Formats: sequence, structure tokens, C-alpha cells
Amino acid sequence: MKNNLKELRMENNMTQEELARTLEVSRQTISSLEQGRYDPSIQLAFKIAILFETTIEKVFIYEEE
Repeated sequence: MKNNLKELRMENNMTQEELARTLEVSRQTISSLEQGRYDPSIQLAFKIAILFETTIEKVFIYEEE
């Protein structure tokens, strides 16, 4: 799944480590999300959207396979 997580993180001057701490996940999770290698749980997707004051759809781009 594609996403805009890296762009949102950088716009907010956050490191992967800072974002991971805020979301209570590992830095590796953030890295995997940004690279599109990991799809978040619905809870994590909501936490990310709320943190960046946006919608899930603006963070994660759904593409049918």
C-alpha cells in the first residue's frame, strides 16, 4: 500500500524515531510503513491520521491488486 507518511513526517520535522515513540511502535515499523513493505493495523492507521490531523485516505492510498 502506498502512503504519504514520510512526507507528513518531514513536513512536521519529525524523525522516524520521534514518530515511532509518539505512536508507540518501533522505528523499524515506521521505516517499513514508509517503504510500503508493511500495511498498518486499522488502529495504527487511525493514530497516524489523528496525529497529523488528516484522514486515513490522505495518509494511505488504497490500490486494488
